[in-house]
Amino acid sequence: MASRLRNPLKEPEIELFVKAASDGENIGNCPFCQSLFMVLWLKGVRFNVTTVDMTRKPEELKDLAPGIKPPFLVFNKELKTDFLKIEDFLEQTLSPPKCPSLTPKYKESLDVGRNIFAKFSAYIKNPHKEAHKNMEKALLKEFQRLNDYLKHPLPEEIDQDCVEEELVSKRKFLDGDWMTLADCNLLPKLNIIKIAAKKYRNFEIPLEMTAVWRYLNNAYARDEFSHTCPADEEIERTYANMAKKMS
Repeated sequence: MASRLRNPLKEPEIELFVKAASDGENIGNCPFCQSLFMVLWLKGVRFNVTTVDMTRKPEELKDLAPGIKPPFLVFNKELKTDFLKIEDFLEQTLSPPKCPSLTPKYKESLDVGRNIFAKFSAYIKNPHKEAHKNMEKALLKEFQRLNDYLKHPLPEEIDQDCVEEELVSKRKFLDGDWMTLADCNLLPKLNIIKIAAKKYRNFEIPLEMTAVWRYLNNAYARDEFSHTCPADEEIERTYANMAKKMS
């Protein structure tokens, strides 16, 4: 029995399969693929990334994961296909002390951006002028909620001994100064919104939402995010057919 156990000190063999760009080689537009790419990078482990051209899936992948769309993962020769289960598996398996925990301290950090992508999707796909303003308002409301959360100090930022209350947070990310699963889930979607909404609806995140812009600028300064983003043109290409002209 003991001989079957893997050596816990041995580096795991990890291969992440992500959607390919239109050239069939570079990283394509898929927020879930980018999220897992970020998670593995932040965990500090060695891993390979393979881009999958969905228009001509290689024969070996048809055998490996028939009918499965990226992202999927092969961890020590075991196939993992469900996004949420992969995220949970990586958090439990690549754990301290060898790898950092990416679980947020605060549940609100995971919840605050949960609806923003759905509001964006409805907004950009809407072809009716009469519904446009209300959908834009709904999207802005979600951005305002995010801005308020990022502006409000977390409990550890508040000095209980200080007479003057700290009113504005200075943290870099949703849950503090380090990226967590909350950021890995939200940032790829914010990047898509920023690019696609500007291109097809001339929508920009208002400059007065300073906390959101601080958050985005901190994220783009990190390789784990900026180097896993698809090219802007890939995002624009994805939404070219979805963003119907309004009438």
